[in-house]
Amino acid sequence: MNFDYTDKVKDLQKRLLAFMDTHIYPNEKRFFAEIEENRSKGNAWIPTKIVEELKPLANKAGLWNLFLPHSKRAPQGLTNLEYAPLCEIMGRVPFAAEIFNCSAPDTGNMETLERYASEEIKDQWLEPLLRGEIRSAFLMTEPAVASSDATNIQCSIRREGNEYVINGVKWWSSGAGDPRCAVYIVMGKTDPEAPRHSQQSMIVVPANTPGIQVLRPLTVFGYDDAPHGHMEVELKNVRVPVGNLMLGEGRGFEIAQGRLGPGRIHHCMRSIGSAERALELMCKRLNSRVAFGKPVSSQGVWHERIADARIMIEQARLLTLKAAYMMDTVGNKIAKSEIAMIKVIAPNMATQIIDWAIQAHGGGGVSGDFPLAYAYAHQRTLRLADGPDEVHRNSIAKLELARHVATMSQDIEMPITRGS
Repeated sequence: MNFDYTDKVKDLQKRLLAFMDTHIYPNEKRFFAEIEENRSKGNAWIPTKIVEELKPLANKAGLWNLFLPHSKRAPQGLTNLEYAPLCEIMGRVPFAAEIFNCSAPDTGNMETLERYASEEIKDQWLEPLLRGEIRSAFLMTEPAVASSDATNIQCSIRREGNEYVINGVKWWSSGAGDPRCAVYIVMGKTDPEAPRHSQQSMIVVPANTPGIQVLRPLTVFGYDDAPHGHMEVELKNVRVPVGNLMLGEGRGFEIAQGRLGPGRIHHCMRSIGSAERALELMCKRLNSRVAFGKPVSSQGVWHERIADARIMIEQARLLTLKAAYMMDTVGNKIAKSEIAMIKVIAPNMATQIIDWAIQAHGGGGVSGDFPLAYAYAHQRTLRLADGPDEVHRNSIAKLELARHVATMSQDIEMPITRGS
């Protein structure tokens, strides 16, 4: 693997960093102020003006839809390895990715539509998503079952003539609170009697279809993440055309695996960006504060934490880039161990470094005056999103154990005898 970025990626990095310096960092406080102003008027679920103002500038700057490789509809899309360092930069500010039309869950949904939907569905939903005109949500997790095992999903997708009828309750449906959210991708069961991993399917559902009710927003450590939101959604006798089912009945897990691989790379690189910013803020704070007659940065405990933070970031980045490289060269299936490893490492690493940065800021660290408390809440959530740590660790262990089964057999067949 070549660990140097190409000239193309270096140029994009330079332009993206300049855009962040010029347009995003200076408007960070305005973004949250707009949300609070809307909240004070009785409705926080209104898209912010600043994001809508900056989107056309990002598009004009050629920093748009960079996440989507191998698509004629988005020829500017990059490989996973090319996109990874750019995604890291976007991860330094919570709302930055949306400005470049590179935010979850839209990225995963656009990849899913590009890979698995019919051309008619792509024209109807993928095109406006690529233009940033609408947003979307992914409805998979359910409140009534342990969704870390997706075979537990109970949402019913039953065929009646030329329609599918959907019944179920979903939650943590990120993006469903946004009034621009026009379409859902829903995972449910089409055949409960089929083999365990062939019961589920995925279907495209317009958000305004009769029978859909957004029940409530869910908070994360008290944050409602308006206007994006994580909603509990009820689907009651929701009817959509048969053609909205992707790939065919029983292929939901196949689609999920294709969707989640790139998404996990994106989450991990954004986590690394968040950790980098936390380390930067921590060092600046330590250099600017005096306690007990000397700079806080001179205290030995902080030297150890700063060093550990740098080591942890570099380790996570290198493994994430390796995973991206493998996804591009040998495919998601062969890279599944690396993908699982980074999904464990990156949010745990970021959470620890942000925690240290909060400690360095004292009481300010847990306040809204700095971006650390919000960043911590987001990173802690990522230890659950796209599969909890325990599931990924289980997958890694099984793959590791399987590697040594053949070796064990050889050792049994060829015992070491006395005198050998």
